[in-house]
Amino acid sequence: MSVTPLASVPFAQPAASAFRGRIGRDARSGHYAVPRRYRLHLAPSCPDGLRIAVVHSLLGLDDVCPVTFLDAVPDCPDGGHSALRPLYEASAHRYTGAAAGPVLSDDWSGRIVSTHAPDITRDLARHFGDGRPAPYPCGAESEIEAVERLCGQDIEQAAQRAGAAGTGPAERAAALDKLLETLGSLERWLVGREYLIRDQVTAADVELWVTLVQLDTVHRHHLDAAAVHRIAGHPTLWAYARRLAAHPAFGTHLDLDGIARRHHAHCRGLEAAGSAVQILDWASHAARTS
Repeated sequence: MSVTPLASVPFAQPAASAFRGRIGRDARSGHYAVPRRYRLHLAPSCPDGLRIAVVHSLLGLDDVCPVTFLDAVPDCPDGGHSALRPLYEASAHRYTGAAAGPVLSDDWSGRIVSTHAPDITRDLARHFGDGRPAPYPCGAESEIEAVERLCGQDIEQAAQRAGAAGTGPAERAAALDKLLETLGSLERWLVGREYLIRDQVTAADVELWVTLVQLDTVHRHHLDAAAVHRIAGHPTLWAYARRLAAHPAFGTHLDLDGIARRHHAHCRGLEAAGSAVQILDWASHAARTS
């Protein structure tokens, strides 16, 4: 496998989980579950923003927790959004980091509750998801966490290493092997199944679907054509991704142009031959939701 070296220009990010308030958990902060008290600020071009947007739609929370959509590409040199700067400055004295999304804010106080995407989706489901199919079904938390680890380590990180510039061929090949092994396991697991861990959509499906979107719309640009063809050689897995793209809660948030612009703002330079080999026609499948 070969890659074309890239000049990587990463977005600066704030300290991990700079704000970790919880709805209904922190009595000192007074973050109680009240409809229309909280607001989401997110860009679906960002993986975490896309995850939250999908869960928000699955729960039908448009009237309960409004969403302010951010520009696909951050407009500040440090990778933050100028629209979020007032929230960050109101929430942390002399805050100097990037004002990055996603953000869950409290309209009552004008401050940030959380910037930690997994906490945000869990709190929305736990406190505002009554009467809707549960993205986090009772007893499924450990399975969902296992899928999150698998997607983060065995797909996302492996794909990054497989296409990384400045690493040796052996390291890239090992990473690609790990990625293909994981995709093969998922391929076998999904045979005869509509969803990943239950007979309904769960947060595990959201996690895997967003990861597959990133694999095809971002990571494949740094892999050669042979590697991309091998990744595409999992028909059951990609049929699963295609079905979810046609689901209104998923496909309506698929901002392909925004993902492309965000990616090209992040990584500048020549790309590998795999960039021309698209695995799914996402726009065509997502268009069925309209």
